[in-house]
Amino acid sequence: MGKGGGCVPSKKRQPAAAVDGSATAEKNAPIPVEEKIEASAEVIEPASPSSVESKLKIFIVFYSMYGHVESLAKRMKKGVDDIEGVEGVLYRVAETLPPDVLDKMHAPPKDTAIPMISAAEMVEADGILFGFPTRYGCMAAQMKAFFDSTGQLWREQKLSGKPAGFFVSTGSQGGGQETTAWTAITQLTHHGMLFVPIGYTFGAGMFEMDEIRGGSPYGAGVFAGDGTRQASEPELALAEYQGKYMASVVKKLVQT
Repeated sequence: MGKGGGCVPSKKRQPAAAVDGSATAEKNAPIPVEEKIEASAEVIEPASPSSVESKLKIFIVFYSMYGHVESLAKRMKKGVDDIEGVEGVLYRVAETLPPDVLDKMHAPPKDTAIPMISAAEMVEADGILFGFPTRYGCMAAQMKAFFDSTGQLWREQKLSGKPAGFFVSTGSQGGGQETTAWTAITQLTHHGMLFVPIGYTFGAGMFEMDEIRGGSPYGAGVFAGDGTRQASEPELALAEYQGKYMASVVKKLVQT
């Protein structure tokens, strides 16, 4: 045949049909048992367990020299923990007095099981309850020193919108159960935090006059007297209630 008339297929070359058949045969070849098992294992391999939903955290940050505020704090944690999905975490602020002065003041040793908090850690809290004894109607210097260390958080407004409350200890009935909390509100204001008082939500217990009892609409409180008086059950009950109340408020704010 002349030029341009098409080429005659070579006899040595395999026909296209034969090649196609070979490829089809390879596709249809049975899969080895080992490969089937591996393939199946990949399909049915269980997914890694989902992470457990973390609880909301209420930090209970306090200073206590003789243990009165600490007793309220521990009972308050019980109240927080009673609310589903919320956990109370106890922290103490740093002591500013030297050991020899504390010895002369007959201050008992601190509970080492309760860790000391840094200012930066407060960012991790969903809500904070601050507890402290009074010094002439204001918070103790140790707690004020802690607030003074929060300058960077204030500059960046890292605590803005966080709910917070107070509980206190005073030496006498007129020693500052309300003013100690009231004068502390300025700290929250500059940080843009939300002050959460308990008001009179505790009910009839807020109006009982049968015995001396600390606490006010601002928050739980204890009368320390000369230091020998310990928190009474009504005072501890109010602290537990405040823990529940704060946990409920925080939970509502998160869910809205």
